[in-house]
Amino acid sequence: MIRFMSYKKIYLIISALVILPGLISLFLYRLNPGVDFTGGSNLELALETRTSANAEYYLNPIKAVIEANGLNLIGESFSGNNLTLRLPPIDNARKDKLVAAINQSVVPVSELQFETLGPTLGAELLFKTVAAVALAAFLIAVYVALQFKDWFFGLCATLATLHDSLVILGVFSLLGHFFKVEVDTLFVTAVLTVLSFSVHDTIVVYDRIREKMKTLNVRFSDLNSEELAKIIDSSTNETIVRSLNNSLTVIFMLTALFVLGGASLHWFALALLLGTISGTYSSPFVAGPLLIVLSDFYRRRKRANG
Repeated sequence: MIRFMSYKKIYLIISALVILPGLISLFLYRLNPGVDFTGGSNLELALETRTSANAEYYLNPIKAVIEANGLNLIGESFSGNNLTLRLPPIDNARKDKLVAAINQSVVPVSELQFETLGPTLGAELLFKTVAAVALAAFLIAVYVALQFKDWFFGLCATLATLHDSLVILGVFSLLGHFFKVEVDTLFVTAVLTVLSFSVHDTIVVYDRIREKMKTLNVRFSDLNSEELAKIIDSSTNETIVRSLNNSLTVIFMLTALFVLGGASLHWFALALLLGTISGTYSSPFVAGPLLIVLSDFYRRRKRANG
């Protein structure tokens, strides 16, 4: 049997090293919100150029056309010959005029997608997003605590899912700052999906721990750190192959979607992929060690106070 928990400090240090740069980025730069949250218009164009130049090459001339039409370019992103422009809210007539001007003055383009969202609706959507993530995390904590009849399990499961969420948020904060990657409602969908996926894997490990405690006829509160580590080691050894097999099938699919799925699904697939990899790691190597660390901390505090 592999004694996974003998390396619990290393697992937590690895997690800290992965999460810390993202936390610093979130504090300094935050996320780069898309039109869904800030309001405005997104115009996605395909450049129909016959030269080897890509969308980045034509960006400055297109900016000049936008300014000549009395608009400010809020942000842009490009992938090959596809260019997405973030503009203040405009109607279809003004959009058609802008596309015609780019066609005439810079390079032939075809419209792929156009969407407009008012700033009021964007602020409301941002509030609902934060509320949805907070509510999901709270319900996960309560559900796991009730099912396992101990608040330690609910707290540790929630911290493990928070670990995965921070990995995604941190990476996208860095991408937003250095590569202008925006977060939108698809990103929120990815974060909520990762929450559910991560806690599912964690519950598999926790359920095996509960079964072993029933077999040994012991309660969680009666176990010292060495006894708990042995039970977690045994449970992890029995579940890790199943977890890896399940996760790898998802990772292969998301990798294909990330590479071949097109510009509109590119960052959505990356968020899911990062969350799946992080969730596969956190279920055995974060959720398990947290049970030992927090239970030891609680017992030391209890002895100190009484």
